[in-house]
Amino acid sequence: MKKIIIFLVIVIGLFAAIALVTNMQNSQKAEGNKFKKDNLDPATVDLLDDPNYQNVILPDELEKKLEDKEDVTVYFYSSTCPHCKNTTPILAPLAEEMGVDMVQYNVLEFEQGWNDYAIEATPTLVHFEDGKEVARVVGSQPEEEFKQFFEEYVK
Repeated sequence: MKKIIIFLVIVIGLFAAIALVTNMQNSQKAEGNKFKKDNLDPATVDLLDDPNYQNVILPDELEKKLEDKEDVTVYFYSSTCPHCKNTTPILAPLAEEMGVDMVQYNVLEFEQGWNDYAIEATPTLVHFEDGKEVARVVGSQPEEEFKQFFEEYVK
């Protein structure tokens, strides 16, 4: 019985050590991040260096743009969303190729975005003009759908 207890203590200790090391590594990666948060979800940490997730907008910045009645195209995504992970590698390069300044709002890190912008699912692409929403595309779509959206509402 003592051997089993010793074995369990060792196993639990190893899991605790692994969790601690992983948490420390994620904290180091997240230092000085563009989300300006001390703690990020591990899925977000994994995307910090991904070139398709670099045009991040913070909630206050988006709110200011809308208050100032600026035109802005916002891609609402979640770092854990499998549909976003399939859509972003199509959408981000397309926006860049078409000269669209598409900012990215992470609703996993800034959950108030769900309510503030009536986001029902991710990914969601929204275009605002004069601070008001004029168009929205929800869910994974073929590249042609996003291209048409940009041509019709943004360009």
